[in-house]
Amino acid sequence: MKPVRKKKKRGSRTGFTTGACSAAAARAATLGLVNGEVPEEVECVLPNEQQVRFAVSERFCEDGHAHAVVIKDAGDDPDCTDKAPLTADVRILPGQGGEFRLLGGPGVGRVTMLGLGLEVGGPAINPVPRRNIERNVREAAGSLLQRDGLEVTISVPGGEQMAKRTLNPRLGILDGISILGTSGIVHPYSTAAFRDSVIQGIQIASAQGQNTVVLTTGGRTEKFVMRELPNLAPACFVQMGDFLKYAMDTVVAEGIRHVIIGGMVGKLSKIAQGETITHANRNPVNTDLLAELVEGIGAPPAVVEDVRGGQTARYAAERMQEQGLLDAFHRELGLRVIDTLRRRYPGKFDVRVLICDFEGNWQADIRGEDDGD
Repeated sequence: MKPVRKKKKRGSRTGFTTGACSAAAARAATLGLVNGEVPEEVECVLPNEQQVRFAVSERFCEDGHAHAVVIKDAGDDPDCTDKAPLTADVRILPGQGGEFRLLGGPGVGRVTMLGLGLEVGGPAINPVPRRNIERNVREAAGSLLQRDGLEVTISVPGGEQMAKRTLNPRLGILDGISILGTSGIVHPYSTAAFRDSVIQGIQIASAQGQNTVVLTTGGRTEKFVMRELPNLAPACFVQMGDFLKYAMDTVVAEGIRHVIIGGMVGKLSKIAQGETITHANRNPVNTDLLAELVEGIGAPPAVVEDVRGGQTARYAAERMQEQGLLDAFHRELGLRVIDTLRRRYPGKFDVRVLICDFEGNWQADIRGEDDGD
């Protein structure tokens, strides 16, 4: 008998965003210019108006230039930017009273595509962090800005390597990470960041003039559809994970007309039964629906009832393979997915479903009855 593994308990300690840490570093460096010395700690106001003290790990100030580093603490969130050195270099712009410039240095991504709400060619510092950095700098600078301006450069040593573990290359953000954060606080295992990346990915595809998006439920399914659809631009492929509703709502909002869904039978069964969030911990797979499908393709009554009493879509697929009905099962499941989405979003887009097995191997390619096969 195999020992029962205890599920690792997830922590609940919050942390701080790259945007909050950048603002704190910029505020500390600005105080260095004002006072002649960068402080060891700095109190920073976050976008949510919370006041937080940050430790400053590197400090120097000389000849109108101040440098400060704040090490990001992501709390219990498994973020690839945890412990990243968010670095601010602030320089005086003599005689340019009130001027504020924000630049991206090494390790901060460079925007190369439309659709992010950022200037192409500029640094990947999102709007809320931009405003928050400027606010903190202006508050710290005080009367200094009456006669001179300030140039703030945010950099992240090692950011190029960190970015390889993010979606940035897919979004056209090259050479580094993004400076992000709408509240300043990171919540452990937050779904908000992933949800937002799904929406953003579809918006970028639309901004590039793409009229097709390929939505997948994970890494294996994405690799599968990329192999099957080599002629589509990289921007067309978006990992939607469990966020079907947000993905589809964004497709409609952007006016995209062609949707391809790549998935395995488990998630596709959730979509077919009308779930808008397909996470395994939400509603279970509707085995009555699976039984209906297998009955419709000619499975014997005893097998139909066995599928009805099962727990997973994978089990239903395995039983259909035993019966020589797997191809028919995949087709009926794909058609049910298409029908469900068309009823929810009538006339908004056409749908095609690509199905792979649990090793990412091709199983089926299903189109709507009136789209041709």
